[in-house]
Amino acid sequence: MANSNSSTNDVFDVRRIRRLIELMQENDLSELDIQQGDMRVQLKRGTQVAVPTPIVQAIPAAPVTPPSSPPAPVVEERNVQIIKSPMVGTFYASPQPNEPPFVKVGDTVGPDKPVCLIEAMKVYNEIPAECSGKIVAVLVKNGEPVEYGQPLFNVSAE
Repeated sequence: MANSNSSTNDVFDVRRIRRLIELMQENDLSELDIQQGDMRVQLKRGTQVAVPTPIVQAIPAAPVTPPSSPPAPVVEERNVQIIKSPMVGTFYASPQPNEPPFVKVGDTVGPDKPVCLIEAMKVYNEIPAECSGKIVAVLVKNGEPVEYGQPLFNVSAE
């Protein structure tokens, strides 16, 4: 598989492979073939097999494009808690497209208060705050894909 000095640009990074699978599903693609240096990933929808194979000839790798949004800022304050995504999926700020968001900056939340929805495989999961305090930052835009453990909200402990 990947060598021991793999970086965040490694095509074998699990988050990248999960995102590629999501993109295949969203765009109804049946096959995806990506090369990086002398390594190759082939994904075929339906079989769910990722097979790394060495390439005999040296083929220049296509540049990897960075994510569409910058990474969420890291909060250093001790009284700020971070609500993180419990799964990979698509972030939705409100229960329905024409409804107000579950929470906005300045709102007070409790542990059971829903703060967003995350859609994964056509299932909408209501995400509770799991902490108490005031929302001080929303770190993800509506409709953006999110990764497991990705910060979604900063909450100031009261």
